[in-house]
Amino acid sequence: MPHQPRKRFGQNFLHDHHIIQKIVKVINPQSNEHLIEIGPGLGALTQYLAQAGTQLEVIEIDRDLLAGLTNLAEQHANLTIHHADALKFDFNRLVKSSERLRIVGNLPYNISTPLLFHLINHIQLVKDMYFMLQKEVVERLAAKPGESAYGRLSVMVQYYCQVSYLFTVKPGAFYPAPKVDSAIVRLIPHPALPYVAKDFNFFSQIVLHAFNQRRKTLQNSLKTLLTTEQIKASGIDPTIRPEQLSVADFVQLSNQV
Repeated sequence: MPHQPRKRFGQNFLHDHHIIQKIVKVINPQSNEHLIEIGPGLGALTQYLAQAGTQLEVIEIDRDLLAGLTNLAEQHANLTIHHADALKFDFNRLVKSSERLRIVGNLPYNISTPLLFHLINHIQLVKDMYFMLQKEVVERLAAKPGESAYGRLSVMVQYYCQVSYLFTVKPGAFYPAPKVDSAIVRLIPHPALPYVAKDFNFFSQIVLHAFNQRRKTLQNSLKTLLTTEQIKASGIDPTIRPEQLSVADFVQLSNQV
């Protein structure tokens, strides 16, 4: 009996072979690399990654999909399966020696943002990441200051990574078809942080507070963290709104204290 996609896991299985081949081409897996696939599902992308000879480990939460993945693993000695929740997974356990991980996946819409923040906590282990996400989320990731999609997710991810919107994927590429477009994004960690927050937790709090009240001016949205005088001292106009600030500006604000 075919697997029935589960809403609670946000399952939309990729089945368009043209799109799959396009994704594999941009990932360009090599036999000497270590790839991690999050949410392999029915293994549509997994089989092509495994065929490249790369060391491939997949993380799947749905136990009903394990049998199909196990069958695939029996054909490819380089494939290892982890039955686990990626949101709680410790990626440190996968790293051997000084290697860095390449992480890919068709991420469920309902966990995409918290999963991205979870992966940021492991950013020192990562070489690059390629994800299929809701198009709106990819637009937020790649947004620039002044754009309507620019927000907390943009700043926090761009602090650590170079973000590239690669291409759009239409609903028909999936079963069941989602109601929105998807897109492929590439995240490459900066070799060295271009702007360093002296206190990352404080930087994070400033970004969170600013965009929680994004229609307010900085002096109003940040009044519990910074005085108007401190904002001015950092060289930033306290009467502007948070979406006008670059990542560098937010770092400058947090380093003022």
